[in-house]
Amino acid sequence: MKTHIVKNKMMDIFYQRAKKNGLKITPQRSAIYQELIKAKDHPSADMIYKRIVKKIPNISFDTVNRTLLTFSVIGITNIVEGYGQPKRYDPDMDSHHHFRCIQCNSIIDFYNKDYNNIAVPEEINKQFTVINKKVVLEGLCNKCRKR
Repeated sequence: MKTHIVKNKMMDIFYQRAKKNGLKITPQRSAIYQELIKAKDHPSADMIYKRIVKKIPNISFDTVNRTLLTFSVIGITNIVEGYGQPKRYDPDMDSHHHFRCIQCNSIIDFYNKDYNNIAVPEEINKQFTVINKKVVLEGLCNKCRKR
């Protein structure tokens, strides 16, 4: 039940942000966002495309890719850098961090208030305006560690 409420809230935010940014709400955009918020694996555009083409056979990869990039611009998804792999997308806009398995490239969310409060070094603050802080831990996930 709770997951259903969260997904409905995320869809409401999608509609609000799209309207605020003059983005037409098309069936393709709605389906792409619904697929994204359903995913727990921080999917790439290709992963979303392979899932969505089953529902919308005539959708192009370019449409999916451009739509995901647009979602990041209007603030309803974050781009998780692919570390040499394709960009991955994360619809969870709450403050959180990631663990990335260096063997299978899985990306797992984790929450840690101490990491949220990491102080930005003064030399960075002097040169840049920091708008977001994320910690990425890397290692082997349980599946890869057991192999």
